[in-house]
Amino acid sequence: MVSTTHFLVLGAILFSIGAVGVIIRRNVITMFMCVELMLNAVNLTLLAFARHFDQVDGQIFVFFVMTVAAAEAAVGLALIVALSRQTGSIDIDQADSMKW
Repeated sequence: MVSTTHFLVLGAILFSIGAVGVIIRRNVITMFMCVELMLNAVNLTLLAFARHFDQVDGQIFVFFVMTVAAAEAAVGLALIVALSRQTGSIDIDQADSMKW
């Protein structure tokens, strides 16, 4: 049987992979995907606690987080497209200045 501890460990591993990816990578798209991985790890943790305590509050909160993540994905991808059009690259080092 899969316990809550298994879900929490998996969520911690996924969050750690996402955090390391944001810190190490210089590609904007890879960093964006790592942030999404971190959001999904938090969602997994919320669902694990909701299951453990037999509450639906965590599941409802996950639904709202997923809605915000979808909007964030749309805005983030639009910013990445604008960055690539302005600089010709998606390297984060070239986007350190707000004036293009």
